[in-house]
Amino acid sequence: MTYKFFSGFSLENEEELFEEYLIDNDLTVSGFSYGAIKAFEYVLSSNKRVDTLQLFSPAFFQTQDTKFKRMQLMFFKKDAKAYCDNFLENIAYPDTLDTIKYFTQGSLESLEELLNYTWDEDKLKEVVEKGINIEVYLGGKDKIIDSNSAMEFFKNYATVYFIKDASHILKIKKETDE
Repeated sequence: MTYKFFSGFSLENEEELFEEYLIDNDLTVSGFSYGAIKAFEYVLSSNKRVDTLQLFSPAFFQTQDTKFKRMQLMFFKKDAKAYCDNFLENIAYPDTLDTIKYFTQGSLESLEELLNYTWDEDKLKEVVEKGINIEVYLGGKDKIIDSNSAMEFFKNYATVYFIKDASHILKIKKETDE
């Protein structure tokens, strides 16, 4: 098996953003946001040896109500470009970052999947019982997901790294010299 990284919604080749956390070897599978769902499902269904599953800011919307999810889909349908522009701005908050170089237009189907995905505790237990170490990385200033709820949920199945001042892409705003 070769190293696998699954990209987030409307993104591609963004794994360099997580270089300081990535375990880059043949026995690790990683994913960011929507890609965390894909990485998890890959590991769950794979018969290949995996030692570590890294979930960077996993898409965690199961605590959001139906109205929130419907509004997200409505805004995307109305103007997908504006929705994605706003998304790119929010993933780096409170900092700014040239995230456009990683942008690829996401689909309505992908957005629906990530908003409605339910992280299942039995499936998490199954992955842990396979002997796979799960690492979850969350940013305390994440404007995309409720990182506190995600931390509470995942802490029973994973080592959770909660980076208090980090964004969805786990970056901390750099102070500028003035």
